[in-house]
Amino acid sequence: MRGWPKRLPNLAFALLWAGSLVLAGENLAGKAALLDLSGRHVNPLRATRAKATVFVFTRSDCPISNRYAPEVRRLYKKFAPQGVTFWLVYPDPNEAPEAIRKHREEYAYPFGVLRDPTHALVTLTGAKVTPEAAVFVRGGEMVYHGRIDDLYVDFGKTRRAPTTHDLEQVLEAVLEGRPVKAASTPAVGCFISDLK
Repeated sequence: MRGWPKRLPNLAFALLWAGSLVLAGENLAGKAALLDLSGRHVNPLRATRAKATVFVFTRSDCPISNRYAPEVRRLYKKFAPQGVTFWLVYPDPNEAPEAIRKHREEYAYPFGVLRDPTHALVTLTGAKVTPEAAVFVRGGEMVYHGRIDDLYVDFGKTRRAPTTHDLEQVLEAVLEGRPVKAASTPAVGCFISDLK
């Protein structure tokens, strides 16, 4: 038990943080802070039958996000038939719905689109860059946020191929009822904080 009192504040903080995410998820669903491309409010976490809900933060002018389009489509094709819902989330408040529609078509994304002009979902998930993913399970609990994989080591520095497929591993764990190994991973991409 040596050292236990030092870790107690960290444990308490982690429990409070996890609890706040659940409450925030309920608040997000209740306030309908997200919009579809017609300007209607959307509640992506309310009354969903999905085993997991994946939010992929993106923007049309981010080359790193665009490079991930084939991987995101692959993950959708693999996991959507197993009960996983995917959403593209555009956090740029100045990105017009027409531009988003064009971007979605150009990169052949086969799933739903959300706009997050007030950064409600950005704040809830702690997303910092595009592309970044957040995974919620039934009940509105976020179990993961971070990179899609480790292809990008840093800006302008990539591996030949990813060695860790973080998002895929998280979804496999959720569907198999196993605990998620890492609740958060660092992502490399275009900063969301630059969007005003």
